[in-house]
Amino acid sequence: MFILSRKGLRRWMPALAAGLSVFFAACAGIIGSMFTTEAIPTWYATLNKPWFNPPNWLFGPAWTTLYILMGLAAFLIWKKYRQTKKGKQALVVYLIQLVLNAAWSIIFFGFYSPGAALIEIILLWVFILWTIIIFWRLRRTAGILLLPYIMWVSFAAILNFFIWRLN
Repeated sequence: MFILSRKGLRRWMPALAAGLSVFFAACAGIIGSMFTTEAIPTWYATLNKPWFNPPNWLFGPAWTTLYILMGLAAFLIWKKYRQTKKGKQALVVYLIQLVLNAAWSIIFFGFYSPGAALIEIILLWVFILWTIIIFWRLRRTAGILLLPYIMWVSFAAILNFFIWRLN
């Protein structure tokens, strides 16, 4: 039987907290994938897509990487600022954008609504930007970790727009 001492537990707590933060971020993706998985070979396959639409296999690795970066960014804020008013506000904005992240997949793939998803992804983009600004002010590294996320969502918004227009 493996028992950690208090000292050993304290040594592992940051890694455990970081892992939980990444898992929590990935939950948005897990929720979204429940709506995405079935729609991709059926409804999504029938849509007209722009020439720059990436292959379907690219989305999984891209989002996995982004959820890891998002979780690590949130962990950096939580670790140092969770007891402060600014830290709590930053984490609330982060949680809102996570909910919006999951909601996009539900709207686009679950409700088959590229138009409504386009409106939602614009709101998501605003909240990601707000999260980056708040995180950046508290800990620059946390803000930097979210830059690939806003770039990918910017691309996704453009893709969403063209899919809406073509269909």
